[in-house]
Amino acid sequence: MKRMPMKKFMAVVGEAIDSLPDAIKRHLDNVVIDVEDAPTHDFLRGAGFTDEEIAAGETVYGYFMPLGVDTSDLDMLESPNRILIFKYPLEEDFPDPRELRIEIRKTVVHEIAHHFGWTDRDLERFDDNPDPFGDEN
Repeated sequence: MKRMPMKKFMAVVGEAIDSLPDAIKRHLDNVVIDVEDAPTHDFLRGAGFTDEEIAAGETVYGYFMPLGVDTSDLDMLESPNRILIFKYPLEEDFPDPRELRIEIRKTVVHEIAHHFGWTDRDLERFDDNPDPFGDEN
């Protein structure tokens, strides 16, 4: 499979962030969004995957990480957080360039939604929609 250069992939992630409304972006100053190639086995174990799930190819496209800071005096939007977007799993599952761009954007939005307190259950309908934005050509 032909992979997108990391610089281009990161630019697509940046475009997804830039496409967010200002009302959301203004709450992201304390969020670090990083791109990594793929989650490690240890990372997936720490995220709750079993060895059997990992061996079967289960993985994540992105991951929301509240940083280990005492946030008792902070609300969710003030708490420092980190978001990881994983390049290889997205490329593997979405080889079509248009679908890949949509899924990168969906992953970024999904992980940012966790920063706002949304759960995976809250996001099920969004995640199941192949083009929730309706603006990709």
